Amino acid sequence: MPLIIFIFGTIIGSFLNVCVYRIPRGESVVFPGSHCPTCGHPLKWYNNIPILSFIFQRGRCGYCRGKISLQYPLIEFLNGVMYLIFYHKYGLSAEFIYYGAICGVLIVLSSIDCYSGIIPDRFIFLILIFSIIYKISLYIFYSVSPQWFNSILGLLVGGLLFLTISVLSKGGMGGGDIKLIGALGFALGLKMVFLNIFLSFIIGAIISLMLIALKKKGRKDSIPFGPFICMGFLITSLWGDKLLLWYINIFWGSN
Repeated sequence: MPLIIFIFGTIIGSFLNVCVYRIPRGESVVFPGSHCPTCGHPLKWYNNIPILSFIFQRGRCGYCRGKISLQYPLIEFLNGVMYLIFYHKYGLSAEFIYYGAICGVLIVLSSIDCYSGIIPDRFIFLILIFSIIYKISLYIFYSVSPQWFNSILGLLVGGLLFLTISVLSKGGMGGGDIKLIGALGFALGLKMVFLNIFLSFIIGAIISLMLIALKKKGRKDSIPFGPFICMGFLITSLWGDKLLLWYINIFWGSN
């Protein structure tokens, strides 16, 4: 079963690549079918096998020999790994479906933010819609309270904190980042949105310092913050309770 889950994740990852390429260009993600972004030649099924096609074709189009971005196998592999993690933690459940869907949105959102510095509003709406459906489903099938008030607090507090940072830093935090943390705050609730924010800044600082050290970015270059927020969300969703418990035991356990 884990192998099937991984393969399924890579197939979905292949579709995510289509979204990353076409959505910023205003193109349909359904029509036309898959084609080479360089020569436009339609791709056969064997040109579209996740990860393997890239390896067998040595990272080039099978028709024009144009280079294929490393982004394609990386996103496919990443989504496959994330599906395995969700399956290991939740099994085949409503949680698996929800986090798989949210992860897909976050991967596309992060990739577009890296390329263009923009977080399209449609992804914010998708996060909110998926979260609302998920909470309602848990209530209907498992009698789990949706805790709407806690979700709204997470949205407002997360959004207001980032809005405050944006004002104080004179635009250092973009509007897309504010809306993104608000939507993820709705999904997480008040307590966990603070952890999401904390992890976002820690991850952002580490990666930014690495990019500067490797001379990929300068000290004054802007670095999209959306991907760091998304990483923080996934870590918080999967291991947030354990991280908080570890923190309490380390810093407050002796009191």
